[in-house]
Amino acid sequence: MVLLILVVVAAKYMDMDLRLLLPYLLPPAVLFISLYLVFSAYRRKPSTAKLPPGKTGWPVIGETWDFVRAGRSGTPEKFVNDRMSKYSTDVFRTSLLGDNLAMFCGATGNKFLFSSENKYVITWWPRPIQRILSFPEEIVSSSKDDSTILRRFLPEILRPEALKHYIPVMDSMAKDHLEADWSQNKQVRVLPLSKKYTFALACRLFMNIKDHAHVRRLENNFTLVSDGLVSVPVNFPGTTYHRAVKGGRIIREELLAIMMQRKTELASENYEEGAEGTDLLTRMLLASDENGRPLNERDIAYKVLGLLVAGHDTTSSAITMVIYYLAEYPHIYQKVLQEQKEIAMSKAPGELLNWEDVQKMNYSWSVACEVLRVSPPVSGTFREVIADISFAGFTIPKGWKAYWSVYSTHKNPKYFPDPERFDPSRFEGKGPAPYTFVPFGGGPFMCAGKEYARLEILVFLHNLVNRFKWEKVIPNEKIMYTSFAMPVKGLPVLLQPLQN
Repeated sequence: MVLLILVVVAAKYMDMDLRLLLPYLLPPAVLFISLYLVFSAYRRKPSTAKLPPGKTGWPVIGETWDFVRAGRSGTPEKFVNDRMSKYSTDVFRTSLLGDNLAMFCGATGNKFLFSSENKYVITWWPRPIQRILSFPEEIVSSSKDDSTILRRFLPEILRPEALKHYIPVMDSMAKDHLEADWSQNKQVRVLPLSKKYTFALACRLFMNIKDHAHVRRLENNFTLVSDGLVSVPVNFPGTTYHRAVKGGRIIREELLAIMMQRKTELASENYEEGAEGTDLLTRMLLASDENGRPLNERDIAYKVLGLLVAGHDTTSSAITMVIYYLAEYPHIYQKVLQEQKEIAMSKAPGELLNWEDVQKMNYSWSVACEVLRVSPPVSGTFREVIADISFAGFTIPKGWKAYWSVYSTHKNPKYFPDPERFDPSRFEGKGPAPYTFVPFGGGPFMCAGKEYARLEILVFLHNLVNRFKWEKVIPNEKIMYTSFAMPVKGLPVLLQPLQN
């Protein structure tokens, strides 16, 4: 290679035509490079690490298509189950979204991964998703800082003491939503309406945004983001992914504008904290990093957008699927109705729900948990390996990605006998064994929004069953699992108002 460079330089110096020399230069250059690569490979010590069994599939795309196709076909567990039976029931190797990946399986794998946060693994978003959520110049290879910073604030607004103040707001907004978008129609599509409700609620509680026009403007762009998260990451005009990147940019810019206005309000002596407490966005604006400096506003915008993604589609999917299964099983609907009517009858006219009311919704929550088992909103989450892992006799090298999947346990007869049967009684008494029911993850880093999601689902369900009975328009509507569980037609239902 050095000889090649010297010859090129000499040719330039002597004003020779380099094109005449190329036929003579290329063969020795190719030979030199080949010998260098062979010598380097020979010097490199062979790895003694025993990698998990499996295959990485096609170059670049790996087995991503098989993973997505299983979800779109309505059998997302097939991808995991086929490889568990072929390779290992503990951990297997695959490649998703361009990265080598170890998929941990079973209760043991879940426990190990959930207990290894910040020791062996950290939270990680695939780069195609980061491009949607983050400012281009701030895309990073991991999300350790994101997780750490968010966990400083989420417990403050999602702890029971704070959530108690949210329940009347949830109840009031659910009533208004059903009156405006459900009661005037004989037929509705559940999925888009549940998305509308959960997004408006998130805007209210996380950012203190109440104006309907403002919420709608954010929601239109957020829908583009949501649709593109699991699309083919081709950033070309007209593609779903390109629209998602554009939608993410517009929302981040909108959040920056909101923060500028909020800072003006905070500086005003007339600023008053909301009755339900300071929202997440304001808390982050008032906070400082470990060096005492205010948090970067662009970073706050990225984190708030990520939080909306994590909490919006998952909860709207869960609400939709609860309605789906209650229509499927009338006897279960009747039990839920009986429980919710007793709570409604104990309230004075116009009195909103409170914390004690929600604690009485035990059977309703068992139903919701069974829905989360058979049709979980998310299939799992990614991690980045920050230190070599030894697990089940295999080594997962530093730099690899890890993944846990709900389907290695949720529909595994080892943990849930007759797993296709819908049976809320599985969650009565002690409930499932530890690390087998994991729609919110597990261990010390379990999803901080679990209790918020529980309240949101139950408060909405309370209002719905006390106002309507419903029937599916498409009896056997297919469920597709992409970024979340969703009926392919949005679950159209016929409404029958109840006589109070």
